Amino acid sequence: MPVRFAAVGLDHAHIFGMVSGLLEAGAELVGLASDDPDAAVCQQLRTMQPDVPWFDDAQQLIDDPTIDLIATAAIPVRRGDIAIAALEAGKDVLTDKPGVVTYDQLEAIKKLVAEKGRFWDVVFSERFNVRSAIKAGELVRAGRIGRVVQTLGLGPHRERDRAHLSGGSGRPDWFYDVTTYGGILNDIASHQIDQFLWLTGSAAGDVVSATVANFNHPDHPDFQDFGDMTLASDTAQGYVRVDWFTPQGLPTWGDGRLVIVGTEGYIELRKYVDIEGRPGTDHLFVADQQGTEYIDCSDVELTFFGDVIADVTNRTNTAVPQEHTFEVSRLGILAQEKATVRKLF
Repeated sequence: MPVRFAAVGLDHAHIFGMVSGLLEAGAELVGLASDDPDAAVCQQLRTMQPDVPWFDDAQQLIDDPTIDLIATAAIPVRRGDIAIAALEAGKDVLTDKPGVVTYDQLEAIKKLVAEKGRFWDVVFSERFNVRSAIKAGELVRAGRIGRVVQTLGLGPHRERDRAHLSGGSGRPDWFYDVTTYGGILNDIASHQIDQFLWLTGSAAGDVVSATVANFNHPDHPDFQDFGDMTLASDTAQGYVRVDWFTPQGLPTWGDGRLVIVGTEGYIELRKYVDIEGRPGTDHLFVADQQGTEYIDCSDVELTFFGDVIADVTNRTNTAVPQEHTFEVSRLGILAQEKATVRKLF
């Protein structure tokens, strides 16, 4: 029998990739529900999945004993509550990032994961869905650049990206309210926190310093369009910069970059675009003691969603270790808490 899943909370366009990834891995989508059925993302997903039943009451799906997994890309502040309800009902959970926006939500989820024997996976797509990032991890594990001592992660995004607007006229109101989206460091920078811990082999970390700012949104005074932080673990350092300043002229939503510094060399990724060079995505460069190399990552296998399905079926934890997800989430909330706030308006 295929793994049966429902999508509950359809507010962010990341739900498209989550649903398609699970379907491609062999799961069966059996229901849709959301607090705001008029949201552009919700409307588009219902158009894309016209044969999947719609439920006005999401709790019907959460309580259905034949459903194994709940996937959510709700408004960030709602994701934690949806996950808690799903875990209480004995479901596994796959959530868009950030999975939580408060410590209370995180602690409740930790408790339920332990009590119910279920998992709570956050989709850190800038690693799980990026072939060059997977390849970089393989090279690090093979010792190509020695011991990793620092990562530099850059995550610029485009505010008015057409794919994320899903046919809507603009970003919804919740996107600009820090109490509903959780802040730029907890949101976007969760990807870079994930990669820092993963690439340095760190089980835990700390936020040394952090800043959030509103440099260019006078009409939305609570919005954060820039954030940076310095991370540390027992063995390594990390720097993160995220922002909403990707120009319309760039042919993709953001020029995501990652530099991994090791004791014997370094790796650099241009994940989504080489602005005046090679076409396509996943540009990986290595410099080590023997020289430099460009590596084609097009044949790297992406296994995350297949691993999630296997974890549901086999009661394993192969897609992403649960403690790692907890620590990434804790550090994201901590970064927001410790951040110096700069407001120009």
